Amino acid sequence: MRMKSLVMGVAASALAVTGTLSTVATVSAEELYIPSLSYRTGPFAGGGTPFANGFADYLNMLNARDGGIGGIKVKVEECETGYNAQKGVECYEATKAKGALVYNPLSTGITLQLIPKAPVDQIPVLSMGYGLSAAAIGEKFPWTFTYPTSYWSQLSSILKYIDANGGLKGKKIGFIYLDVGYGKEPIPLLDQLGPKLGFEVAKFPVGVKEMQSQGSQWLNVRKERPDWMIMWGWGAMNPTAIKEAAKIRFPMDRFIGNWWSSAHADLKPVGAPGKGYLGANFSGIGTDYPALQDVIKHVVSAGNTQTNAEDVGNVLYNRGLFNAVIVAEAIATAQKMTGKKVITGVDMRQGLENFKLDDARLKELGLGGFTGALSGSCSDHEGAGSVFIQQWDGSTFTKVSDLITPMTEVVRPLLEEAANKYVADKPDWKGQTCG
Repeated sequence: MRMKSLVMGVAASALAVTGTLSTVATVSAEELYIPSLSYRTGPFAGGGTPFANGFADYLNMLNARDGGIGGIKVKVEECETGYNAQKGVECYEATKAKGALVYNPLSTGITLQLIPKAPVDQIPVLSMGYGLSAAAIGEKFPWTFTYPTSYWSQLSSILKYIDANGGLKGKKIGFIYLDVGYGKEPIPLLDQLGPKLGFEVAKFPVGVKEMQSQGSQWLNVRKERPDWMIMWGWGAMNPTAIKEAAKIRFPMDRFIGNWWSSAHADLKPVGAPGKGYLGANFSGIGTDYPALQDVIKHVVSAGNTQTNAEDVGNVLYNRGLFNAVIVAEAIATAQKMTGKKVITGVDMRQGLENFKLDDARLKELGLGGFTGALSGSCSDHEGAGSVFIQQWDGSTFTKVSDLITPMTEVVRPLLEEAANKYVADKPDWKGQTCG
């Protein structure tokens, strides 16, 4: 298995050099084609690699166990982006004509570039838990989806957790973030909720070149003395921040990372000093699910994977797997609705607005208790899904809260306002009417 992983890893590196898959394998008319805009190279490869593995492994498991979806095999084809927006667009352009059903950009920067392309090419974009929060408004963004929840809804759930554990009113909340589009995305909501809920915000931006050198930021944290810290980080920024927090003896059980700042890849380099650190999550941890056991049996043990067996069940691997679950369920829904086995991007959009991943369906899939119930709809393209809080025990993560619903009544109007602002200067933008 390791030899095969090595060979496949070399192939992935070769694709990173070319930046395109236009000359790689052709797509059969009897296949469901899913491009995977992965990043196994660059400063964020530690997060991108397990996610891409979980995504591919679940769909390959469906091929091996079930013969695909609706009797049609799924073809997952990776294109290396290096988490670079320009390369991401190049990958999109190189693969879209192959019958692409949906794009999972795995980057807020790439997502922002693809949002205006989606309605033109009629290929939906699924930015699962990242991207533009305003895309949650289906009436304004018919072709973009952020299931199971947006950054803004996630932030509101984190704030609810803080409020339930000491209160928000009169508190100072520190916000340390990667100083790019992704990190800045939740700031408008934070700025609006602060005065409404009675808390103060102290912001600590971290440039990409500063990810592994945050001494000045944490010196400022020590001066500001926030009651809680929230982190919107990625890649090397995360373990560095946690180590710096430990140096100044900031209480780890008052330090919460978003779902891209609380993975095994972030905490393993920290180890015991990170004990108590908290993080948001929306997908199960571990392999104690029948679906994960099927992945191990049909894909990992069979050597048809790029992952190491010990990484199966880790946070980002399972999140990539959950991304594939949503894609697969939307495909199956589209097949049923259209009566077609081989669907198009237009059909896929219909599937994304109508799939139903309730508790009964999750159990049927072998994922009972893996995540909260989620359903697609015309008007709600985020699902307003719940998150739970997990905590690092020094060697792994454990779940320490029940599902926390977002502040939908507060967040939804703000999302609608942001969506209206996005399309205001785009006279040709086409929305949709939802009944």
